[in-house]
Amino acid sequence: MIKCLVIDDEPLARSIVVEYLQKHPEMEVVQECGDGFEGIKAIQQHRPDLVFLDIQMPKINGFEMLELVEQAPGVIFTTAFDEYALKAFEANAVDYLLKPFSQERFDAAVEKWQEKQRVKAAENKVEELAEVPAKQPEEHLRIVVKAANDIRIIPVKDVLYLEAYDDYVKVYTAEGLFLKKKTMGYYERVLDPKQFVRVHRSYIIPLSQLTRIEPLEKDSHVALLKSGVRVPLSRTGYSRLRAVLGI
Repeated sequence: MIKCLVIDDEPLARSIVVEYLQKHPEMEVVQECGDGFEGIKAIQQHRPDLVFLDIQMPKINGFEMLELVEQAPGVIFTTAFDEYALKAFEANAVDYLLKPFSQERFDAAVEKWQEKQRVKAAENKVEELAEVPAKQPEEHLRIVVKAANDIRIIPVKDVLYLEAYDDYVKVYTAEGLFLKKKTMGYYERVLDPKQFVRVHRSYIIPLSQLTRIEPLEKDSHVALLKSGVRVPLSRTGYSRLRAVLGI
């Protein structure tokens, strides 16, 4: 399922988006939010794929909200004001829906986002296939990164966890965060599956860092790491982790 958030201070506007989404059974509204602060918390909790976001809201507006989100999902703006369109696309919005908008216009925006996802998936697949011949035997033992003008060699035993970040992977260590121009699929293939588990499409964790698995609402779970970081587990990731742990 594609996880969606609807963030708008007007209940009627939220209900229209939810109604229009009923024509897209592959999409699930995981939460409706009435202001930007609530939206930030929902993004952190649910890590949605797509957000339908109003601009003019109390407390903070939609643009200010996005500035506070570390890794923003896909965004389709829904607003009654046309003067923000340029700024919306400068913020990498998928589309800009001017209220009141029709079902057809809404569907076109959703299709535009889906097409971008298909293109991105195809590009990632090509990149992953291109990476396979370059794989070296020692790559499962270390990650080589560039930090400023230095080249750092990180033993995989020092990795706290990996997180997807656009076209990069964030490599977290006790010394800090490093970016690597690779894909999560690449590291899922290269790293020892007995030591590293992809628990979410955006996360790979080493079993050595896992302290416990905690339940959340609606049969969801998180992994608590030694560093105190809570990593979300997808349903597939949870099953994969249990299998590796033998539980």
